[in-house]
Amino acid sequence: MMMFMLYLLPLLMLMSGAMVYVSNRAHLLATLLSLEFIVLALFLFLFEVLNFLNYENFFSMMFLTFSVCEGALGLSVLVSMIRTHGNDYFQTFSVLQC
Repeated sequence: MMMFMLYLLPLLMLMSGAMVYVSNRAHLLATLLSLEFIVLALFLFLFEVLNFLNYENFFSMMFLTFSVCEGALGLSVLVSMIRTHGNDYFQTFSVLQC
């Protein structure tokens, strides 16, 4: 019963993060935050599975390192969009414009 609850929490986090990602399309910052929440849920699930199987947690630390790099890249894209377009609305900028 306890293992079911440990696997249920990351699954609920993953589904709620995916629902927020799909439903919120106004701001780039909200989209990036929902993606980070999904990555956090995946990290929690990976950590619990590796602990249950008595494996080393080195892979989870590598995953956490890559997710931090992904977050920094998303933040730099957000800053670049705000500097060029003035805000982070999806409606105000087009990918085809330079």
